[in-house]
Amino acid sequence: MPHRHTTFSKFIIEDQRRRGGADTDLTALLNDVQTACKFIASAAARGSLTPSAGQPATAHFAAPAPEPGVNVHGETQKPLDLIANEIMLRTCEYGGKLCGMASEEMEEPYRIPREYPRGRYLLAFDPLDGSSNVDVNLTVGTIFSILKAPDGVDEPEVEHFLQPGTQQVAAGFALYGPADMIIATFGEGVHGFTLDREIGAYTLTHPDMRIPDHVCEFAINSSNARFWEPPVRQYVEECIKGSSGPREADFNMRWIASLVAEVYRILIRGGVFLYPRDARPTHKPGRLRLLYEANPIAMLVEQAGGAASTGRQRILDIKPMALHQRVPVILGSKAEVERLVAYHAAYDRGEELAFHAPLFGSRSLFLPSETAALG
Repeated sequence: MPHRHTTFSKFIIEDQRRRGGADTDLTALLNDVQTACKFIASAAARGSLTPSAGQPATAHFAAPAPEPGVNVHGETQKPLDLIANEIMLRTCEYGGKLCGMASEEMEEPYRIPREYPRGRYLLAFDPLDGSSNVDVNLTVGTIFSILKAPDGVDEPEVEHFLQPGTQQVAAGFALYGPADMIIATFGEGVHGFTLDREIGAYTLTHPDMRIPDHVCEFAINSSNARFWEPPVRQYVEECIKGSSGPREADFNMRWIASLVAEVYRILIRGGVFLYPRDARPTHKPGRLRLLYEANPIAMLVEQAGGAASTGRQRILDIKPMALHQRVPVILGSKAEVERLVAYHAAYDRGEELAFHAPLFGSRSLFLPSETAALG
């Protein structure tokens, strides 16, 4: 059992020694990422006190906050989105361990300025996941994925980032909430570190995290129920029926609209999270971004004993086709994900799913026109 005062930095070094040797470049890069997370945590904690455009992001980080606009996904940016993005870029660009970065807030990969040395790693990140919750003071976070650049590449193009999730060297997310945390995997297990503000360090508090097998919660945005595919409707309906239904157990439904908060809850209490494809043209490919949301989270979930799927394919096996590619996401306790995968397989084979009651009290589960659209 690690000592209770094991810091994030110390844990990385000891973990690498246990696994055959130190990777000083990866250690340095992860330390830069944790430093960026401290700055972002400070900015997030200030809430409405966060500086407006053109002012310093924090008392310790002097980069000006850019003017908010609309990002590559057509989403309205908040000032803190851009502050977090700038913090990650400025904190990680100069260390000499990266040759490029990709972010939700930038259409193209970020090239390391020429005055800085190049490294052999790529960093993909969502600087502020759940930023729609900033205005209502709920937990948000940062998601990151680390990949190796192909040999000989020091000016990466888009195609160099398009690696399946199985190629990730490390992945994790930071939480900015009642307690600031980093949850990370370096390829063997998942570990949680809580920011001790008295010493200014993330300290190991949750070693060897495992997703509990017992399941009593599921998370999905029920306002989209009319657009769901039948396999998802089947699963949710069974959960809602509770102990009087085929599952013979009562479930609670959760929805925070912050992926990092949802996944942390699953790591602690078990359950399943669904952001499935649906009938809307903009959502058929899925909603979450593969490279810097789905892949790093899927790596964490699998390392913690869970599963992560689109409903039809293991997320980590997907070969990315675009930098900002979207995918459906179903993740959490392994048995629940496998149940949903089985429902999708049965539906795709043309088998009729056995519905037991109207979903959310509607008279009909779905109209014929909806069935055609979902197929």
